[in-house]
Amino acid sequence: MSAQTVPRRPLWVTVVLLVLSAALIVVFVLLGNWQMRRLGWKQDLIAVVGARAFGDPADMPAQFDPNLHAYLRVSVDGEFLDAAPILIKAVTEIGPGYWVMSPMQTEAGILWVNRGFVPPDRRDPAQWAAPLAPITGLLRPDSPGGTLMERNRPDADRWVSRDTQAMSEARGFRSTLPYFLDADHLTGTGDWPRGGLTVVRFSNSHLSYALTWYAMAVLFAAALVYVVRSGLKDTD
Repeated sequence: MSAQTVPRRPLWVTVVLLVLSAALIVVFVLLGNWQMRRLGWKQDLIAVVGARAFGDPADMPAQFDPNLHAYLRVSVDGEFLDAAPILIKAVTEIGPGYWVMSPMQTEAGILWVNRGFVPPDRRDPAQWAAPLAPITGLLRPDSPGGTLMERNRPDADRWVSRDTQAMSEARGFRSTLPYFLDADHLTGTGDWPRGGLTVVRFSNSHLSYALTWYAMAVLFAAALVYVVRSGLKDTD
C-alpha cells in the first residue's frame, strides 16, 4: 500500500504569500516609526503646555495663535458686561453641571471668561459670588458649532461648547475675541462658580501603539520565514 502523497503548494501561492508578508512588515514598521515620531511630538507638547500653564501670568498676546498661546497663563483686566451669562453643559471631576461664561470688555475686545463650574442646583446667578477683576487664568481657543454628539442651540440658549462668536451674537455683541479665558478660582473656598478646573493633561499612548506595530512586524516576519522554509521543504 503506497504512502499518501501531500500535494505541493503552487509556486504562485508561495510568491503571493511572500510579497504580502513583506509588504505588511514594511507597513507595520513604518506605522511604528510614525508613532515614535508622534511620541516625541506629544512629549514636547506636554512640556511646552506645562511651562505655559504653570508659569507666571503673562500679558494678553497682541495676536492669538493657538499653537503658541493655548493654555498660556495670563492676567487680564476689564469690566464684566451687564449681560446674562451663558451656561455650557459640562462634566468635571466634581460631577455634571455647567461652565459659567461671562463677557468682559477688555482693551483687546470682548473676552468671554469661563468663571468656573456650577452644579445643576447652583445655576441661579443669585447663588454665585460676584466676579472679580483682574482675572488670572488660561487662554483657550474656542470650539465653534458644538461637539461630536450634540450641536449648540443658540435659539434655545442650549450650549455644549464654548463658541465665542455664536455666544456674542446670542447676546447682541457684534464682535468678539476667538478665544476665551479659563479663570482660576479667585473667591472663597465654598463659593460658586468653581474656577481652576481646567484639565491640563494629554493622553500619551503612542509608545504602546508603536510597540504594537513593531510586534506585528515581528509576527509577520516569523510567518515569512515559515513560508520560505515550507517552500524549501516542498522542493526537496
